Amino acid sequence: MAVPTPPGAPSDAHAAAPQSAGTQPAPSASPVAPGRRAFLATGAGAALAAAAGYFLHQPGNDRRLVFATLHDAMGEAERLNAASVHALEPATAWTWAQTLVHCAQSIEYSRQGFPSPKSALFQNTLGAAAFKVFTLRGRMSHNLAEPIPGAPALDAQTTDPSAAMARLRQAVQDFALHTGALQPHFAYGALTRAQYEQAHAMHLANHLSAFDGRG
Repeated sequence: MAVPTPPGAPSDAHAAAPQSAGTQPAPSASPVAPGRRAFLATGAGAALAAAAGYFLHQPGNDRRLVFATLHDAMGEAERLNAASVHALEPATAWTWAQTLVHCAQSIEYSRQGFPSPKSALFQNTLGAAAFKVFTLRGRMSHNLAEPIPGAPALDAQTTDPSAAMARLRQAVQDFALHTGALQPHFAYGALTRAQYEQAHAMHLANHLSAFDGRG
């Protein structure tokens, strides 16, 4: 006579097979807790918002200049330098000399290499996307008080506008004569020579838009 199965006990058809010695059950993947998913999503959103704020920052009282070439941008820089140049507040907190050195640094680093580039992931995602937006509209916009990462402090070398302008002229000339490879931009990543010239022209236009001159 068969012995009845006790209530709640597994039947023979569903009984677990005995495990061989040394065999461990495969661990199941731990699901990501909803709170952690929300935290990761919030962190990614905050990083994206910070990057967008930097790249798409539009200062007040900005002339919004647009230049097709680096030569055209330098024409405006020379005009301002020969005039009684003045900053347009609150468009920029930098002096004329600080701005010229900053722009010269960017052009120099495109040949020498940027001291503290962003990660390859940043360059290939947010950086590349920002550059595409700028090129499509022909004008860039970014935080005009943000130094190049790793660059020497501007306030230590920017007391003489004449020296700053001479440095910018030299940087532009060296870039024009350079025939070797160009270094990746710290934010945009690898750029062709034509793209780099456009980047420099837009960078100068953005900063020069925060100044005007009389005379």
